[in-house]
Amino acid sequence: MLTENSRIREVYAHPVGHDILRKVLLLTGRSDRILENPLVGSLRLRALPKLSGGKICQGFLDALLELLNGEPDRPQDDCAAETPAWWKEAVFYQIYPRSFKDSDGDGVGDLRGISEKLDYLKGLGVDAIWLSPVYDSPNDDNGYDIRDYKKIMAEFGAMADFDGLLEGIHLRGMRLIMDLVVNHTSDEHEWFKKAVEAPDSAYGSYYIFRDEPNNWTSWFGGSAWRFTEKRQQYFLHLFSQKQPDLNWDNPNVRREVHEMVRWWLHKGVDGFRLDVINLISKRQGLPDGDTLIGTLTGYTGMEHYFYGPKLHEYLKALKKEAFAPYDAFSVGETPGFGIEMSKLLTAEGRDELDMVFNFDQLETPGHTRFDDYCYDLNYYKEYITGWMENYGTRCRMSLFYDNHDNPRMVSKIDPGLRYRDVLAKLLATMQLTLRGTPFLYQGQELGMVNGAFSSVDALRDVESLNMYAELVKTMSPADAFKKILTGTRDHARTPMQWTDGKYGGFSEAVPWLVGGDDYIACNAAAQDSDRESVLNFYRSLISLRKSYKALVYGEVKIVNKKEKDLFTYWRTDADASFYIECNLGRTPKRHKAIPAGAALAHSNYPDPPQQFLRPYEAIIWKV
Repeated sequence: MLTENSRIREVYAHPVGHDILRKVLLLTGRSDRILENPLVGSLRLRALPKLSGGKICQGFLDALLELLNGEPDRPQDDCAAETPAWWKEAVFYQIYPRSFKDSDGDGVGDLRGISEKLDYLKGLGVDAIWLSPVYDSPNDDNGYDIRDYKKIMAEFGAMADFDGLLEGIHLRGMRLIMDLVVNHTSDEHEWFKKAVEAPDSAYGSYYIFRDEPNNWTSWFGGSAWRFTEKRQQYFLHLFSQKQPDLNWDNPNVRREVHEMVRWWLHKGVDGFRLDVINLISKRQGLPDGDTLIGTLTGYTGMEHYFYGPKLHEYLKALKKEAFAPYDAFSVGETPGFGIEMSKLLTAEGRDELDMVFNFDQLETPGHTRFDDYCYDLNYYKEYITGWMENYGTRCRMSLFYDNHDNPRMVSKIDPGLRYRDVLAKLLATMQLTLRGTPFLYQGQELGMVNGAFSSVDALRDVESLNMYAELVKTMSPADAFKKILTGTRDHARTPMQWTDGKYGGFSEAVPWLVGGDDYIACNAAAQDSDRESVLNFYRSLISLRKSYKALVYGEVKIVNKKEKDLFTYWRTDADASFYIECNLGRTPKRHKAIPAGAALAHSNYPDPPQQFLRPYEAIIWKV
């Protein structure tokens, strides 16, 4: 058991301690190399409050030790051969249905619109579609607040439309995974209505109620508790006030979830992406959160639920009771997790999840999504090198940049968009040649960028609107809007750009979200016939990946690790070898150790390679 007398190196050797210490350093903008210093490693935990000048308090130590001592398991690190699986070889494509394609002219994307574009996705090389929520919902959080798990949202169509979409996907040899949102529901779900109206009924403990709130804060701002008059109690909502958290400690809740998952899998769905799934287990008693941890993370109380005491138990049961009988795929969204904790969820033999999404690569040290800065790809190089070298063959990494919750990566790196196309192709090269499973997000294959929003009235994201309402209490409306504009989720939710026609070919009506006129210059129709377009670059690169197992299962070896702006690595198996060169900056870089006889397999510049790697140039050599 670890105590206050334990040394930093002992904590760092623990999987939970390893990831928490690295996360703290990331949030404070410091390098994790400090943890490898022998002097730092020899320090005892009890010395930290004094050494930090009081910034680290006793509450922080208590929370840390509780998390450490609550996890007895250790990841298994070995060199076993990787077990092949379809989802390891697949290229996934996330669709945000509201913004993909409108088929009925109401300004909102729908299921029939997706069906219309299945040949486009097949032609891109997509193997599996990840569909953001299409369940019945009042849309407080764009479908992530589910009112009925077995009904389709009216704006998106009917169950017959879903069945037709699923059939069309399978006829084209593709698969479908859906979003599974079971940390919380909508407050309009029948379970919650019954819990409020009949506290003594079987549904009375389906959610988390208290007579008095603790100090936990919501991820969408403000308190994580809302008072309900009918029940005369507060209920927990880690997200929107209309998204009450389910009480997973109630076995009836778990049985309901298992049954619902089996219902969808029986229909033919191939798996699920599990929304904030690591938050489902809360610490007994719901103790107050440490204020230091709340300040560092922005979420007071998260140490009591981001890696809850029964998380593994609940995930193992979900796998056994629902996923395993259908051999279904699962990928979990796990905010706050690092590499070692991820191994404990995904390693073969753990029987929990197949993969997880980690987010530490999306912001550089010391920055958050709402900070105005230019992303430095050298951090991505450092981050991804650590995962390539340490995640092992028993686990599979998810490779992604864009998704529905984050601004576009091209805009974060190059806000002026001077290198837009070549940068989009560089990102594609790394994503499709590193070890892991790539997850593309709609529009990424076109090089789509952040929306051009001129006022807060143009935004629809509940998180951004809540933040704006809080910020205007202490700053001017202009400054508040500037702050939220850097990180609003609406940047990734602007409609898909199909043509240069009205509304980008997305709809015949005004779209639910209008993000500017970028579709005139960037759209699928124009890029389809342009041999040098970002779209055709993705098509050819995905085809290359499918042609060589070395780019899927091959060994990865990172070289030239210390040189800034240069990212070079090998992918090798018994049949083929590839050497990949990437210039991560705008200054030309000299080629390093190109093997004799190497043949050019792919490049993100239209003309042949030159003496130096040009800004953001990426070259794949086949050896």
